[in-house]
Amino acid sequence: MKLSHRLTNITGGGSDGWEVFLRARRMIAKGEKVIELTIGEHDIRTAPNILDAMDRAARAGHTGYALVPGTHAMRAAVAKRVEERTGVPTGIDNVLITAGGQAGLFAAHHAVLEEGDTALYIDPYYTTYPGTIRAVGGVPVAIEARSEDGFQPRAEAIDAAAKATGAKSLLINSPNNPTGAVYSRATLEAIAEVCKARDLWLITDEVYDVQVWEGEHISPRALPGMAERTLLVGSMSKSHAMTGSRIGWIVGPQEAIAHLTNLATHTNYGVAGFVQEAATYALGLGKAPEIDVAAPFHRRHLIALELLAGQNVVKATPPQGAMYVMLDIRATGMSGNDFANALLDEEKIAVMPGESFGAAATGHIRVAMTVADEEFRVALGRVLAFAARKAA
Repeated sequence: MKLSHRLTNITGGGSDGWEVFLRARRMIAKGEKVIELTIGEHDIRTAPNILDAMDRAARAGHTGYALVPGTHAMRAAVAKRVEERTGVPTGIDNVLITAGGQAGLFAAHHAVLEEGDTALYIDPYYTTYPGTIRAVGGVPVAIEARSEDGFQPRAEAIDAAAKATGAKSLLINSPNNPTGAVYSRATLEAIAEVCKARDLWLITDEVYDVQVWEGEHISPRALPGMAERTLLVGSMSKSHAMTGSRIGWIVGPQEAIAHLTNLATHTNYGVAGFVQEAATYALGLGKAPEIDVAAPFHRRHLIALELLAGQNVVKATPPQGAMYVMLDIRATGMSGNDFANALLDEEKIAVMPGESFGAAATGHIRVAMTVADEEFRVALGRVLAFAARKAA
């Protein structure tokens, strides 16, 4: 029996970029000690008070079907958070609760693409972006963001691609995974003008919105004329270390959210009520828990800058946000894939090859700052020393 092309073509017939990560996990399963600097998983777990709220909710009976678009309280909490941070009036009818940010990205592209429509996204990109677009029948087209520009996307390149392809949507991510770039106001205003001129939906992945080390996070939804053409995807995963709870949201125009609720009814049929209760409790605590969760990554980005300043082989665009640092290892003469595999074999340190994140990241590696400070300092020092040996 033949499977659908839409399913079998999710990775475009090539790699999904996770090989080094999966190989590291197999090594760990065999008892080998590997320092994992691969995925964006906090080295702390969900705060005990949030887990207590989840336990109370479950034991109080919130284990049945929850409302498909989300509980009233959770949608109201998200609406309040987004309105406070964007200045755009937001009500519960603008909010759909999703099973994490990834489900939000999938649903958002489903909302704006017909079969065969072109969807633009920025390269380097989070590994699932092109597959998410293919999964809904879209045609992914990458727009390069160059390291010499600080990985800020160029509006003229987006405009040219939109004109050439007749694209229907653009996906951006700031603070950015994998580069750590925080898009400037000038960059976002220029992108907004392209979206309006080319009639593009803008899907904005803002899961790292509180992890900003330099500059400021600006949601494009807040820019003039953008609220009606923007679908904002957010999540509790990075802000509250709730990765496994799988709870996120889409914020957008009321009509879009109503139709997305129909999609949710026919897919996952909502998010567990006791998880929503815990997330509502967490959002009710304000910014303090988010600042606490972000603080270790701010410290580690300073450690990374210090270590990078002490050598001259590996180059990096200083990360302005998120929990990663992108390292240019081309001076070694190795590809990102070869470097990452050799590093795992020889140093038992696992990082993600830049090629997992697109052509613009070729010859780079992404290092997740997701182990304790001193372990991170030692591990990154070993990565840089390894690069120096290979370059020599």
